[in-house]
Amino acid sequence: MSDPRRDLLLDQYELTRALFEYHLERLLPDDHLWEPAPLCWTVHLDDRGRWVPDWADEEPDPVPVPTIAWLTWHIGWWWSTALDHTLGRPVRERTDVHWPGGEEAVTWMRELCEEWAEALRGMDLDAPAAFPWQGAPGRTNAHTAAWVNAELMKNAAEIGQLRMARAASV
Repeated sequence: MSDPRRDLLLDQYELTRALFEYHLERLLPDDHLWEPAPLCWTVHLDDRGRWVPDWADEEPDPVPVPTIAWLTWHIGWWWSTALDHTLGRPVRERTDVHWPGGEEAVTWMRELCEEWAEALRGMDLDAPAAFPWQGAPGRTNAHTAAWVNAELMKNAAEIGQLRMARAASV
């Protein structure tokens, strides 16, 4: 039997995913680490050869402009965490989620898209939400699914804007 809420969330997710894919398939290798402003957040190789993001526990003012690499890391972090909570897996720490590099980032994003679609199709929308509103009364997995749709739409638009700005400036 069809669930109208799930159908709506899936339809909205697929629309958002299509926009995201539009930009993912057009990314060029040099787009990821392009720094759009002097004040920006990006990713850097650490001494172990892992890509780690710029980060501040308190949001700086002004907020740095992120690179596409930073945005894809950020998507990977919040989405992996949302999936961990939703699927009852051990939850990763932010510092345990590393950007895989430009070539692999698009593949990582697509894998997360597939994993979320599968999770959304099977989740109990009425179960209490474990993320991102830990302990918030009345929040359910339906709220989490709506949040994922909104967060992904925002991040897809940011990546698209950066991609187009870089293309226009080269």
